[in-house]
Amino acid sequence: MLAGNSVGIDYHQQSLQVCVMGSNGSVLGMRKLRNSVPEVMKFAASYGAVGSAAVEACTGSANFAEELKRTSSWTTRLCHPGYVHRMRHNPDKSDKSDAYLIADLNRVGYLPEVWLAPEWLRDMRNLMRYRRQNVDQQRSVKLRLRALLRLNRVSAPEEYGLWTKRGWEWLRTVASTKLPTEAGWVLENHLLELEQIAARVRATEKRLFQALAEDALTKRLAEEPGVGMVTAAILRLELGTFHRFRRGKELSRFCGLTPRNASSGERQADAGLIKAGSNILKTALIEVAHVLRRISPRWSEMSNRMKAAGKKGSVITAAVANRWLRELHHRMVAFEESRGGQTQAA
Repeated sequence: MLAGNSVGIDYHQQSLQVCVMGSNGSVLGMRKLRNSVPEVMKFAASYGAVGSAAVEACTGSANFAEELKRTSSWTTRLCHPGYVHRMRHNPDKSDKSDAYLIADLNRVGYLPEVWLAPEWLRDMRNLMRYRRQNVDQQRSVKLRLRALLRLNRVSAPEEYGLWTKRGWEWLRTVASTKLPTEAGWVLENHLLELEQIAARVRATEKRLFQALAEDALTKRLAEEPGVGMVTAAILRLELGTFHRFRRGKELSRFCGLTPRNASSGERQADAGLIKAGSNILKTALIEVAHVLRRISPRWSEMSNRMKAAGKKGSVITAAVANRWLRELHHRMVAFEESRGGQTQAA
């Protein structure tokens, strides 16, 4: 158990439910406060010395926990969102019960904890996610554009790609000569929107790469075969550091690349990959696996062997991503240790 009182905080944008619990498990104080670090510190300190505080992990709580950690002398933790999700299905759920459970688990050391990323890294994730939002929007516009062509029975050329320079010239010709007036106007606006989105993606990537230009771990990741600067940035910002994972298998599970077991009794079955990890991160790792299957003799041989055994392409790609990531963990941990754990540029 921790020395001093334990504080559990059920986080909301405008208010906080705060529970102060003694070392023997007794509730010393329970109150709803404004979303303010000074108010929480003042309320908790009125019941004696605080050893540790735990905050429900949700949107905005990481910044709150960072401020609380920086302002106070308390050990500050984030409660794992998976546990928070299970709390929401509690038939007796309330803000008070949530704060009580978080404080109690924190007191006895059973809190399912999530890593509190440094402030600079959380800020950089805004850039990365903004890029992803624009890429998703770009994909959506392209799908609408293709649907417009199909609706008007216009077939795309087979000899070159639709999104190449020649493809764009063809699309502009189609808009003015082969489509009805209003459909052509819509197609021209789709093209204009794609140009605007592409410009935002380029500007975001430029800013992202400039910010990480002197980051040692990002540069080392970009040296890996099949890993470009975008993927290196995603790995760096989503994972933070590699040495916080004890084994490569733990890292792979965090990224959602571990097969999910659906066995019962004598029946043994797989049910795809576990539902875990960031979608941005998982997508990047699957893309790396696709590249490795093409360019790496080792991973190509593994892919061919699994294909001969009757495995599906999606299963093979996930297996390559899983195995590669586990090996990457060992290489990156060794790199971080060689630098004494200092990978961020000053």
